Amino acid sequence: MQVMKILPQQNLNTIPKAALDAENIGFDMIASMENRYDPFLPLGISVVSTKKIKLGTAVAICFPRSPMVMANTCWDLQKASKGRFVLGIGPQIKPHNEKRFSVPWTAPVPRMTEYIQALRAIWRNWELGEKLEFRGDHYNFTLMTPNFVPESNGESPVPITIAAVGPKMLQLAGEICDGVHLHPFCTRSYMEDIALPLIYKGLQFSSISRESFQIAGGGFLVTGATDSDVAKAMEWTRYRIAFYGSTPSYWPVFEHHGLGELGRKLNFMTKQGLWDKLAEQISDDTLQLFAAIGRHDQLTEAIKIRFGDCTDMIYSNLSADNKGMLPAGLLQDIQKLAVPFRKFNRAW
Repeated sequence: MQVMKILPQQNLNTIPKAALDAENIGFDMIASMENRYDPFLPLGISVVSTKKIKLGTAVAICFPRSPMVMANTCWDLQKASKGRFVLGIGPQIKPHNEKRFSVPWTAPVPRMTEYIQALRAIWRNWELGEKLEFRGDHYNFTLMTPNFVPESNGESPVPITIAAVGPKMLQLAGEICDGVHLHPFCTRSYMEDIALPLIYKGLQFSSISRESFQIAGGGFLVTGATDSDVAKAMEWTRYRIAFYGSTPSYWPVFEHHGLGELGRKLNFMTKQGLWDKLAEQISDDTLQLFAAIGRHDQLTEAIKIRFGDCTDMIYSNLSADNKGMLPAGLLQDIQKLAVPFRKFNRAW
């Protein structure tokens, strides 16, 4: 099993040390998120600060960026990292696209399909010299003169992974992607009964095998060196579960466990401005559905029970506010857990 660490993005001056520390301790991947900060600048710094750790976005919001702009950024990162870059993208929800990014909203699955197809068409033009002739309902790319073709990066295609919550996006991940980022608002039962069957259904139409398809995320880690540290982490996670659970888009997970009324209550509380009261609505039993919980000396077994045979890569932290640094020995124990994924294997 692989372990990813989220970089601290609030100050780019901290990135070189954070990236190198993660590599030296033994993390498999460092990643950036697109919340308050740009997701690509920290990776540009990390590329030149490290030598072997994988780097990726988990995730970058795609629709505000033209596939051509995204293609250039990824090309540069793949070349500089010598093939260590993994692109993770997500659609975000309609209000954020329209009101935060000021981009038109359309059904996300057809648009995401074209977005990924367009990226690969652009990259094949650059690497193989194929004529750029991509025409779709959302994107059209038909012009590429020699002056704008970057030189070959000499690497395999950038792996593309997507964030998926709904059934159509989960199936799409299996059909055309190299991996999927499951939302942390997820339980083992929901993964086994809902998410994984849809991903495997998509893989039936894919050109790659399960061993080349990476499933990341799908829950929280709640840990620390002492019981006190674990208790503190539990309270942070309790609030995150309540925050996500207040959003109707995530209610199918609650409904799967007969907790639909809890989601509606949390939603009502947010409309009343009762944000500081949300966490107390999440019981210990509900918390355990969403997380692997235990001290460092207990965590490997907890991860095996919560994520084993479902997830190939877990997140050590889901926010820069939560540092997520795990002892090297613990990382090695987690990495010994067997998973189906072996390596990305998409060819030109």
